[in-house]
Amino acid sequence: MIRRTSLLVSVAAVLAQPALAADPNLIVFDWAGFESEGLMKSYIEKHGQMPTYAFYGDDDEAFQKVASGFKADLAHPCSQMVSKYRDAGLIEPWDVSRIPEYENISERFKDSEIFSDDQGVWYIPTDYAYTAIAYNTESVPPEDLASVQIFLDPRYAGRISLPDNTDDIWSLALLATGVSDWTELTEEQFQAGAQWLRQAHENVRAYWADPSELSQLMATGEVQLAWTWNDAIALMRQEGFPVGFQRQSEEGSATWFCGYVNMKDAPGSEDKAYDFINSWLAHSSAPSLLETHGYALTNEAAMAEISEEDLKKADLDPVETTLLAQTPLDPAMRDRMLEEFEKIKAGF
Repeated sequence: MIRRTSLLVSVAAVLAQPALAADPNLIVFDWAGFESEGLMKSYIEKHGQMPTYAFYGDDDEAFQKVASGFKADLAHPCSQMVSKYRDAGLIEPWDVSRIPEYENISERFKDSEIFSDDQGVWYIPTDYAYTAIAYNTESVPPEDLASVQIFLDPRYAGRISLPDNTDDIWSLALLATGVSDWTELTEEQFQAGAQWLRQAHENVRAYWADPSELSQLMATGEVQLAWTWNDAIALMRQEGFPVGFQRQSEEGSATWFCGYVNMKDAPGSEDKAYDFINSWLAHSSAPSLLETHGYALTNEAAMAEISEEDLKKADLDPVETTLLAQTPLDPAMRDRMLEEFEKIKAGF
């Protein structure tokens, strides 16, 4: 998934801020916006500088680049992409004895043979949140938000934005057609989801590529409804935009998580790779991640220090609804989803 391009800022704002030098001995291939000093406190304290970052816009783009030979020390895929990295021989196991907070990562993020097997631990989950309905609170009445079928409503034709990525768009389509577990899709379920997406496509004003783009579309009034992540909501609220986040529609919402893989034949320092992941999982990262991205840290002990009030403000408190977990699925099925979505966007 595009998961997760976060809180992009203008070039002028970047140039106006003092910048730490980039460490040439650690290259992190990441979603734009995750080059956050708040997540790198202990790394900066130890090394005096931030890692070097290279950025991508979505999970498929990132995989294609490293599969084509781009070298980095770490990458930040979401859970459903990990099997592709493993199957392609691009990553190697982590030594979790060097990651003290690994034990505090919730078991629900580690419970997969894709992430851990007799060869070791292949994936360190770090961040999670939701995908749900964003809406303009001044123009969309609450009664219209009871169901995700709102995206098919002709009253909102041309005022809807959906994500330009495979995982999030299909999470919506499947929920809308009664599927809450995508790990064993039938042909009938796949076709129903595809047909729903074709109907929704007729109402789409634009497919958003990152939260900053969506924020602009909603701020201008072009878009009133969207299917998006917590970080877009956090960004719009910081800008004073009247936005709500409906996570409890009749059909439910999606939930996802992302994390880091240890790239094989990496060019930089293996020791610094462990310093990086330990800095990410540190307790100090939880409030920073919440404030800047609207995301939660997978470290349960760290999240226990966040107040219920702050979780609720960020729309990270528990919800009583159906949740489609964007967990690993058959790579062949995901490739098929990608191909079908490209056809739909092209009008076929």
